[in-house]
Amino acid sequence: MTIVTLSGVSPSARAASAGESVALVKVVGGLRAPVDLGAPHRSQPDRLYIVEQAGLIRILVRGKLLARPFLDIRRLVRAKELAGLFSVAFDPNYGHSRLFVVAYVGRDLDLHVVRYRSRGGVAMPGTAHELLHVAMPTKDTNNHFGGDLAFGRDGQLYVSVGDGSTPPAAQEADSPLGKLIRLDARADAPKPVLVALGLRNPWRFSFDRATGNIYIGDVGAEAWEEINFVPQGADLPVNFGWPRWEGHMRTSLPSPPLRTPPTRPLTVYPHAKKGCSSVVGGFVYRGRALPTLRGRYLFADFCTAEIRSFRVEGGKFHGLRTERVGRIDGLFVSFGQDVRGELYGLGYTYERSQLYRFQTTP
Repeated sequence: MTIVTLSGVSPSARAASAGESVALVKVVGGLRAPVDLGAPHRSQPDRLYIVEQAGLIRILVRGKLLARPFLDIRRLVRAKELAGLFSVAFDPNYGHSRLFVVAYVGRDLDLHVVRYRSRGGVAMPGTAHELLHVAMPTKDTNNHFGGDLAFGRDGQLYVSVGDGSTPPAAQEADSPLGKLIRLDARADAPKPVLVALGLRNPWRFSFDRATGNIYIGDVGAEAWEEINFVPQGADLPVNFGWPRWEGHMRTSLPSPPLRTPPTRPLTVYPHAKKGCSSVVGGFVYRGRALPTLRGRYLFADFCTAEIRSFRVEGGKFHGLRTERVGRIDGLFVSFGQDVRGELYGLGYTYERSQLYRFQTTP
């Protein structure tokens, strides 16, 4: 069993934990370039679905990987550098509807959001129905695709789309690039609704289960990584300012006029002086196993694998800086939640990657 202890828990958290600390414990290894973790709400409490970049979704049952994949679309997916199968989201009524959605980069190097139906515990490839096709202006695997998916409290599907390495498009209202979009995933021809714009490469976003607030990790360009925030009930769309703004910094990049005043990030952190920096958005923890983290938003950096947290109350950021929670060895690509709200993390390499679970240890 691999245990990675997380350091730097705040004094108040230490007191609340009565001598316990938070650790990342290995659940399963042998994964190849895992990028996302999904779980149907309530209908399958003992199953997790692990997304691998090449185009596989694997089933984990009580800590054991099943030999048969849930979905295999490797023939459709272009998997290289920043391209591949990105994410899976299960319909809130999955136990009855058996509908789920995936986002991936196709052989055409465009972003595809596709709905499927499952039967007998596996996906039915013949039920594929494309909900959204985003043409990428730059045909390159090292591109800003976005590609995260999540269902909101309203039952609608939310999709993050990168700017396609074309920064001005993030401010163009008629372009899906650099946006957070809402869709009716049950419709055959859903009309996209704009939730947020002015994003560069929103790799991971999530909803707070308790409040419905949206947190977006947006990968920066030259200087800053940022966490953006859309409170429940906000006037939409929210404009986060890219490419005119990066973090709290005004850029010299060309940008169309901003139609609405920009909303500043909830928090930012600077790029590393050496090496790379790339933010990985996470979740507000609402489970029961980790009392020291309850109500805190966790996020990470892909390159340093350092995990941090902060708290938002009343729509306001509490604390002048993020608190360091810890780090793992290797690259940290994504967080995940099970149906109980317990938290997981995915290490990333092309071979022998691991899925970790956050838990308390003496």
